[in-house]
Amino acid sequence: MKYYIIAGERSGDLHASNLIKQLRKQDPEAVVRGWGGDMMQEAGMHLVKHYQELAFMGFAEAAANFFKILGFLRECKEDITAFKPDVIILVDYAGFNMRIAKFAKEHGVKVFYYISPKIWAWNQGRVHKIKRLVDRMFVIMPFEEEFYGRFDYKVDYIGNPVADSVNDHVVAPDFRVRNHIQNNKPIIALLPGSRKQEIENMLEVMLSVLPSFRDYQFIVAGVSNFSKEYYEQYNKDPNIKIVYDQTYDLLAYAKAALVTSGTATLETALFDVPQVVCYKTSAISYAIGKRVIKVPYISLVNLIADKPVVTELIQEDFTAKKIVAELKNILFDKYAMQKQQEGYALVKKKIGEHRTAERAAELMVGYLKEKV
Repeated sequence: MKYYIIAGERSGDLHASNLIKQLRKQDPEAVVRGWGGDMMQEAGMHLVKHYQELAFMGFAEAAANFFKILGFLRECKEDITAFKPDVIILVDYAGFNMRIAKFAKEHGVKVFYYISPKIWAWNQGRVHKIKRLVDRMFVIMPFEEEFYGRFDYKVDYIGNPVADSVNDHVVAPDFRVRNHIQNNKPIIALLPGSRKQEIENMLEVMLSVLPSFRDYQFIVAGVSNFSKEYYEQYNKDPNIKIVYDQTYDLLAYAKAALVTSGTATLETALFDVPQVVCYKTSAISYAIGKRVIKVPYISLVNLIADKPVVTELIQEDFTAKKIVAELKNILFDKYAMQKQQEGYALVKKKIGEHRTAERAAELMVGYLKEKV
């Protein structure tokens, strides 16, 4: 069968790559084409467009690039028409992918959605559009099954791919040696995100707290999407080091972490690393988001636990003074540390243990063969 897969960011690239590997096991004759990243390409997909060209963060930024996005949509639709897939598999990235779902429905192409758009967070009325356009939804948050059930829409909860990735990771024993990291100082990990806008909004403020923690070394989780020269502009102190594409190893060795809100907050929790969640975007995007977002938290950890497990420093609260206070809290206050670890245990229990990509591929191929 022919599969067309679209992922618009780094985490989607990772999860889609694992899905592609499993689809090719379930369907040895699978032909896979789509938009995504290096990991999807390495897994056997013909890469049409890299997600780096699509990474617009926030309402205002997306609006500013409206015509460029329209051009991408037109290009994607033309490629789908030429490829004639049996199914289009959409991976999160709702703004773009829901438009593709509408196009697919109009042209009689089956649509599967792997990793639901976060419609439970804002504009919940979009569930009716999903019911109309998406043939099968595969969700990775335990609360999403119940959410969709309220709208009489049956979805498949397949576990969380982040949990699988963390469980499968083998920690490099030579991480410190390979990266020339001092053994005598504990590590504070900084995860500023994988988009340029995120890094530029977050990293300088994160690093500004370094003078208050001279007994620690600050290690930045860099991504190879950007040059080392780009990251080096932030490397202005001997206590700062940048490692590339080694986030899981960094978390395995970290004493605490400052984490930009997103998938990384869940990854950090699954490694049992005490964390402070940070987030800042443009004033316009934040003002719009504040009006439309319907959930009480932004971090996946708090959303899954359904209570405040980790502190969230958002927008005006994202200051050096508040970061210092919260970081000291999770490093030195035993009660605060214990409460966070108890919250992490609850999150792990709610997620459960699944082989997410394998389960998703089995269901997808089965549905396609049954023509469901």
